[in-house]
Amino acid sequence: MQTPYEVLGVSPSASEADIRKAYRKLAKSCHPDLHPGDAKAEARFKQISSANALLSDTEKRRRYDAGEIDAEGNERPDSNYYRQYADAGDGAKYARYGSGTGPDDMSDIFAEMFGARQGRGGGDGLKMRGGDITYTLDVTWLEAAKGAKRRATMADGKTLDIAIPEGLRDRQTLRLKGKGMPGIGGGPAGDAYIEVHIQPHRYFTRKDNNVHMTLPISLSEALLGGKIKVPTISGTVEMTVPKHANTGTTLRLKGRGILDAKSGQRGDQYVRLEVMLPKTPDAALDAFMADWTPASSDDPRDGMMEP
Repeated sequence: MQTPYEVLGVSPSASEADIRKAYRKLAKSCHPDLHPGDAKAEARFKQISSANALLSDTEKRRRYDAGEIDAEGNERPDSNYYRQYADAGDGAKYARYGSGTGPDDMSDIFAEMFGARQGRGGGDGLKMRGGDITYTLDVTWLEAAKGAKRRATMADGKTLDIAIPEGLRDRQTLRLKGKGMPGIGGGPAGDAYIEVHIQPHRYFTRKDNNVHMTLPISLSEALLGGKIKVPTISGTVEMTVPKHANTGTTLRLKGRGILDAKSGQRGDQYVRLEVMLPKTPDAALDAFMADWTPASSDDPRDGMMEP
């Protein structure tokens, strides 16, 4: 696989001016508008634009040379930063800009190619939609389940106001219209696409639109039953534990799950009980159990010893 330097035909010690010159020359030679229907020319143009987006950005170039990111701008496995840019979407068919290759640079290239005077007063300038940008955003489990509004600073320093819809699923992508790269020659801005990564919750899990959890209960609650408090995504509610409940007994809280955006219906919450002995030794309980004779001869391990 070629390095970004090899793609542009420059050495690793090339100056910013050398990189800019090489990019402009190559971009003009294989621009898709000059080669309509030529998939190879389009692929080559994207490769050149990607290499230039990395090398024309001083910080990205430094990180690439240091081995912190790869030729696509992706973090190396030992890095924890978000990826700054993903592959360009349909709206960014012809270019992905780094900080050193903005609308003015592309306008100059188009002006040379088509004789247009982009943004310089007069003439029928070429208008072009700005490129799309893809980001990654971590959200909490409850933010995804309940919905939330977030103001987040992305990896490239851009601050976005993001509305997280209720019931969002892991790896779902949100679209922020007009929050991508600026357009060229008065063209509309591209869009921002945000892939959401949902962080695990300490006791809630999701299956379809239902919420599942394991709830510890005391020995007395299991034997005698009664009302206990249970956390849900919408707050604490009371639930009745039946007498003689056991570990594994599962109770349902109807309508306490996650909202289905299509049907408008909520799922349920399923609570699996787990009977817990006292955390600290209880002498009275020990004495009672020592004198207690079960009314039946039930063996909790019955059948396990058979081959």
